Amino acid sequence: MTDAEYMQIALEEARAAASQGEIPVGAVLVHGDRILARAHNLRETMQDPTAHAEVLCLQEASKVLGTWRMEDCTLYVTLEPCPMCAGAILMSRLTRCVYGAYDPDNGCCGSVYDLPSDPRFHAPTRWTPEIHQAECAKLLKDFFEKRRTN
Repeated sequence: MTDAEYMQIALEEARAAASQGEIPVGAVLVHGDRILARAHNLRETMQDPTAHAEVLCLQEASKVLGTWRMEDCTLYVTLEPCPMCAGAILMSRLTRCVYGAYDPDNGCCGSVYDLPSDPRFHAPTRWTPEIHQAECAKLLKDFFEKRRTN
């Protein structure tokens, strides 16, 4: 499958989050061509500030792999990772992260800060932004517009 196809699966997860009243962010973690985990934001549902899609995917994938090291894995996420998620991704030794929309408020992979390029971290993760950027951004925009009108 292609990056665009995996991002479509992440978008399915984001839509599931929105249907539960969660901020619509979805993620899929892949090893080779095998999906190890897929998740969406569950902060409200779990009342857990760390229940971001990325963290939930990393946790599930580590159970499947039997290790915390995500070498040779790619994470697809619909929104640029926040500081917590970018840090978790770097610390997991994830090989690659692909994201959709930029997050001008909390993004730490180029928007507010660029944690992956900070030379003080010896992080192996490669980053690819803007896969299905418009669709990912529209899902978030529509969610927040609906939320404001309610």
